[in-house]
Amino acid sequence: MSAEIVVATCAVVIALASLGVAVWQAHTTREHNRRSVRPVLQLHRGTHEGALSGIRLTNAGLGPALVVSTHVTLDGELIGRWDKTCADRVRADLPTHLNAVTFGEGEVLPIGYSEYLLSLPAYDPHLHASIADILSRRLAIAIHYESLYGGEGFRVALKPATRRQRNP
Repeated sequence: MSAEIVVATCAVVIALASLGVAVWQAHTTREHNRRSVRPVLQLHRGTHEGALSGIRLTNAGLGPALVVSTHVTLDGELIGRWDKTCADRVRADLPTHLNAVTFGEGEVLPIGYSEYLLSLPAYDPHLHASIADILSRRLAIAIHYESLYGGEGFRVALKPATRRQRNP
């Protein structure tokens, strides 16, 4: 084997290795960029005597969340997406009015977003037992969302709490 063939073969191997490293680095950079703007939506339920209480949605991630769809169930029955009509249906038979913040599909929730979807300004466990029941055991909310890159299919859900069983 002549020296020229050895040098040419080495040059081809080095070029192919460089191409492989470049492709791998581009893929890794793209993944990093996607993760650096990943939204993380969280739903929290809380009742605090004498204080603001309800169901709060926060975006604790590094990027804005694009809402793809929402699903709300009440007593196990799907009642629709989280819009004014749905919120009014959830609040319909309650003795005290709950405040509501709604949003539509395609809406973007910015970094640091934190709003109560349903709230009561001053919760009283004796006066608002039916509200605590709807917030904790009767209502379920699911939100499907994506980053601005799209296609990830992220989901956050708040399921009804199960009743605690007493130990015999």
